[in-house]
Amino acid sequence: MIIRRVKQIAKRALKQGGKTSSGLADIATQSYWTRHNVTLHERFPSPEASLEYLHWRNDQYFNYIQLMPVSGQDGKVVLDYGCGPGHDLIGFGVYSKPEKLIGVDISSSSLEEARMRLALHGIQAETIQLDPSQPKLPFEDASIDHIHSSGVLHHTPDPGLILRELRRILKPGGTMNVMVYNYESLWLHLYVAYQRSIVEGLYPELDIREQFARSTDGEECPIANCYRPQEWIHLCSEAGFTAEFTGAAISMYEASLFVKRYDAIRDRRLRSESRRFLLELEVDRHGFPTYRGHYAGVDACFSLV
Repeated sequence: MIIRRVKQIAKRALKQGGKTSSGLADIATQSYWTRHNVTLHERFPSPEASLEYLHWRNDQYFNYIQLMPVSGQDGKVVLDYGCGPGHDLIGFGVYSKPEKLIGVDISSSSLEEARMRLALHGIQAETIQLDPSQPKLPFEDASIDHIHSSGVLHHTPDPGLILRELRRILKPGGTMNVMVYNYESLWLHLYVAYQRSIVEGLYPELDIREQFARSTDGEECPIANCYRPQEWIHLCSEAGFTAEFTGAAISMYEASLFVKRYDAIRDRRLRSESRRFLLELEVDRHGFPTYRGHYAGVDACFSLV
């Protein structure tokens, strides 16, 4: 069942992205993420403003920085795969002392902003623009100690290919932290399945994962997949990794919608799977919903070795 579902997700990614890609990404994805990025192309006037933004953004996703830490990598060669405008590069540069810090991305505009932000902090890092048509990463085998990839692989047409490349370049005993979108989340089962689909009446012809893709990073985002934890673990296993689901981070926007769960449960139009998910949620001491022991958030985080 998991194998079939992972294959279906891969086919959907190719469908969302348009033409089949034999590389790291496709032209539509590169074009989209050159126009958009996580800081909305914000320019920072000082290191203090940049660092305050880092803390503010991490606070928008409760539990994120605990699951995707940027500290503890002293003396290591660290790669941020899909670094965007340098948000987590700044974190590694401030809170770790890596031997070498590398950021790669397919977006020229984001890399330019990352270089400006790194210079603002006086952080030394190598930034590389990837050619999306190429199937290989520009690194030697077993050359990286730690890989960090946050919110990137779910936007790619073939994450399995990228995972195999990341496995190739990771040193024996090296570590990797990954965040991808979580199917088992309030975002999917309350925001997408109820708010977008029923209240707003959007995308009635699409299945839930396709609705998710249209509702998460902008309607025009070429590819936006989500995974149940076991689906992602299976994909990592096929690439040669041992992966562990370490938990999920919940966005403040998701949390703000939690009060609507009773209205959603009462609505007979809500998908039965989403109703059962909402009924199973528990609340922790912070007031955040949990699902089977983990926060019911959109950011699913994994540790890979």
